[in-house]
Amino acid sequence: MSKLERIIYIEDDPDIQDIVRFVLEDLAGFTVHFCSSGDTAVREAAAFGPDLILLDVMMAGMDGPTTLAALRTQPSLAKTPAVFMTAKAMPSEVTRLKTLGVLDVITKPFDAPNLAKRLQTLWDEREN
Repeated sequence: MSKLERIIYIEDDPDIQDIVRFVLEDLAGFTVHFCSSGDTAVREAAAFGPDLILLDVMMAGMDGPTTLAALRTQPSLAKTPAVFMTAKAMPSEVTRLKTLGVLDVITKPFDAPNLAKRLQTLWDEREN
């Protein structure tokens, strides 16, 4: 099984980006490429070559589900595992998001100290 190393994180809130940068890069040692919009992610993701796509649901412009759909049209990203993060924690919304083919939906506020471990566990348990 391959190792989780490269994560693209699509999030329009700079404060949340800073927290995730500290937790995933500084503490866990992942290589993370940050995109502040879906449009940027669609342009940059394939060149970065992520192992995992981590993306916010509610963003200005292109939202998370639309961004994921656009990324899935790119052959190199069509099967890249993805995880949504959202402040909308209603069970019906989480269920709907999971139907879009993601490994999981992480609700905000998230458990920052355990984010890297949770992503690693999702990665290790994913169906190949």
